[in-house]
Amino acid sequence: MNPVDVSSRQAACDALCAGDPALARAYDVIGLPDWRATEPIYQSLARTIVYQLISTKAGDAIWGRVQTWAGGEVTHHAILDAEEETLRSCGLSGPKIRHMKSVADAVHSEALPLDALHDMNDADARKCLIAVKGIGPWTAELFMMCALKKMDAVPEGDVGLMESLRLLQDTDERLSPKAFLKHAESWRPYRGMAAHLLWGYINHLRAEDR
Repeated sequence: MNPVDVSSRQAACDALCAGDPALARAYDVIGLPDWRATEPIYQSLARTIVYQLISTKAGDAIWGRVQTWAGGEVTHHAILDAEEETLRSCGLSGPKIRHMKSVADAVHSEALPLDALHDMNDADARKCLIAVKGIGPWTAELFMMCALKKMDAVPEGDVGLMESLRLLQDTDERLSPKAFLKHAESWRPYRGMAAHLLWGYINHLRAEDR
C-alpha cells in the first residue's frame, strides 16, 4: 500500500494510539492527519534549507522571492548558475546559499542520486543524504518523510514535535532531542505518522489562539 493513503495512515494511527496515550489524545482532537507530501526533487531540499532556523513567516517571504526569481521551479541548474549577490537579494544568508549550491552540485554530479533514493532502505537513503554538505539529519529525515514517503522517518530535533509532545504529556519541560528520539523508538515503524499527529495537534492549538 502507499504509505500516505488513507488505509495505511489509519493503520499506523491505530497502532500508535494503542501504544502511546499522548498520541491517542492528539488523534482524539485532530483525527487522521494529512501527510505532508512533496516531490523527490532538488526544489524540496532547497526549500527545506531556506526554512531552517527561521520563522515560517520569514521562510515564506524568502522562498517566495526565490521562486519568483527562478520563474517557478527552483532547479539545481538555476542555483548553480546564480551569482551569490542575486541569491542574497532574495534574502538568503551566505550559509544557506553555500548549502543550496552544495546540494545542487551533488544532484548535478549524481553524488546524490535522487531517483535512486526510493529504492534504498531507510538507513542507506539517510546515509546518502547526510553525506552531502548542507544536508543534516533534520533535513534528511524531512526529505525522507515528505518526498520519499518513508513512514518511519522523523525529523531529529524538531522543536515543534518536542513541544507538542510536552503539551500532550502535560509536563513542564520538553524532552531533550536525545530523549525525544529515545521515546520515539516506541513509535517504530510509524515515527513519521507520529510526527504528523504531533504537528497536527500543535497547529490545531495555534489556530485556536489566533
